[in-house]
Amino acid sequence: MSTTARTAAHVSSRGQEMPASPIRKLMPLADEAKKRGVKVYHLNIGQPDLETPEPMRRRLTTLKDKVYAYSPSNGTPEYLDFLHAYYGKLGITLKPGEVLATTGGSEALLFAFMACADPGDEILTVEPLYTNYRSFAAMAGLSLLPIVTFGEDGFHLPARAEWEKALTPKTRLVLLCNPNNPTGTVYSKEEIVRAAEFCRDHGLFFVSDEVYREFLYDGRESVSALSLAGFEDEVVVVDSLSKRFSACGIRLGALVTRNADVAGACNRMAQGRLSPPGLAQYIAPGALELGPEYYGGVIREYQKRRDTLYDGLSKIPGVFLRKPEGAFYFIARLPVQDSDDFAAWLLSDFAFEGKTVMVAPASGFYVTPGLGLDEIRIAYVLKEDDLRDAVRVLAAALPAYRKAKGITS
Repeated sequence: MSTTARTAAHVSSRGQEMPASPIRKLMPLADEAKKRGVKVYHLNIGQPDLETPEPMRRRLTTLKDKVYAYSPSNGTPEYLDFLHAYYGKLGITLKPGEVLATTGGSEALLFAFMACADPGDEILTVEPLYTNYRSFAAMAGLSLLPIVTFGEDGFHLPARAEWEKALTPKTRLVLLCNPNNPTGTVYSKEEIVRAAEFCRDHGLFFVSDEVYREFLYDGRESVSALSLAGFEDEVVVVDSLSKRFSACGIRLGALVTRNADVAGACNRMAQGRLSPPGLAQYIAPGALELGPEYYGGVIREYQKRRDTLYDGLSKIPGVFLRKPEGAFYFIARLPVQDSDDFAAWLLSDFAFEGKTVMVAPASGFYVTPGLGLDEIRIAYVLKEDDLRDAVRVLAAALPAYRKAKGITS
């Protein structure tokens, strides 16, 4: 028998660097609270409660296929036609090969990262940021290089001088989410053009995450990076049907670029993973039956929810937030020192009239250590009555938590 000592296998550095999701990591505590009979208001995750539009649901009932086969790697002709029509209504004309079907916006992001940068390169972005950017960057072997934005000015983009200072020889792309998750900020055309010009001047790609494009309040307008003339080589747009049509579970998105080299690279990646979801692509074209009244109704509903939550939270002593301009999230600053501990305490130790609230600690939406410790991200995806009740719970929880933790300042 060999006496040679065994060497244990080690998880890769990428695996070790994968961050836990601040959105989902507290789910076991939420499950335990529910087992105790506590009603939990989920403000932690952007899962819309609106119905997926009927024309999309109806298409599933008309499917006659008896074999659910692989779909084309770049997407079915019907789904690609749908995407061309959708962007056409936005005034954006695309050629064949400039649109790629993906498994949600998540795969589009991963493809974009891997096509635009090599392992060891950097992504220049702003924080707070969509937390899963950290996960996709780790998968691609990239580093996120963040510039801090601040709630006092609505988390809008810093001046170009700040971007210039942050640039390094390893920077390969700029990443922005507009409208923004987690801040609810809608960047102006001037801000988007400034970012695009910075990319063009430094030979960088501009990856624009536009999955919340229609979620705009108070009459605001959103500018797609695809609409900017003269930036065809720089722009890569990431898109998704998840939030737009309340269809998160079908896992269907798109990557759009006029850069032929990037499009080709992403198409080869798509071939490597075989095909995006076929049933989802069959469902999607039903959205072509939806008119302006659909989008208008969705926006009115979310704007009412935003106003309800903003008005309620603004009245709680010690809470600071700016009114979100788009998407359905915001970052709120609380009179606590550790929002991770507060979020866990809400689920494990607190109930008000048999109810509690689940929120996402904001530290997970920052790359810079130590930031976001007194902030939370809230998604306003519940009905107005539930949001009012959630505000009452938070209003009772904050002084109770401060007392329990001996916080006096």
